[in-house]
Amino acid sequence: MKLVALLRSISVRPTLREITGPLQSCSFQSDFVPKDPHAKPKRYKYPPFYDPYGPRPPPSDKVIELAERIAALPTEERIQIGPTLRERLRHPKMQSISVEGMDVGIHGGAGAGSTKAEEKKAEKTAFDVKLEKFDTAAKIKVIKEVRAFTNLGLKEAKDLVEKVPVLIKQGVTKEEANGIIEKIKAAGGIAVME
Repeated sequence: MKLVALLRSISVRPTLREITGPLQSCSFQSDFVPKDPHAKPKRYKYPPFYDPYGPRPPPSDKVIELAERIAALPTEERIQIGPTLRERLRHPKMQSISVEGMDVGIHGGAGAGSTKAEEKKAEKTAFDVKLEKFDTAAKIKVIKEVRAFTNLGLKEAKDLVEKVPVLIKQGVTKEEANGIIEKIKAAGGIAVME
C-alpha cells in the first residue's frame, strides 16, 4: 500500500515538459538539431594554393629554360639580374621609406632623428607666404591679389586680409612663393616667405 502511494505521488508531479508547455523548449539553442554521433565530418577539397585570377596556363618552354639557366648561375651573378632588368625595362628604382622623426630603437634613437630633422629644415622645399602688413589705401588691390591665388570669395579674402599678420598660402614652392610676394608688393602689401 505504501508502495502504491509512493508511485502515485511520483506520477502526480508534473514533468518539465508539462511546465514549459508542449511547444516550448528548455534548450539554449532553439534551432539545435542533434547530429548523428556516428557520422564522419565532411571533408572539403581545397586547392593547394589560392589564386584570385583563376588557373593559369603552364609556362612556355623558353621560360622554363630561362628559369633553369638563372638557377644554375652563381649567387654573385644572380644578384645582378634585378638591377640589370630594371635598367633594361626602364622600371623606376624603388624608393626607400623615410624614418625621419621616428624612434627606431637602439640604432636610430631620438638623437639621430633630431639631427636628420635639422638637416631637413636646411633643405626646405615647401614654403608658406605670410601677409605682414599693407597700405590702407591699397587694401582693395591686396584683397584682389589674395583672391587670385587662394580661390576665396570676396568676403573670405577681405576677412583674411584684415587679420594681418596672417598666412595666406601654405606649402608652395620657392618660385611660386616669390611670385606671390612680388604680386602683393606691387599691389601695396608686404608679404614674407616662411
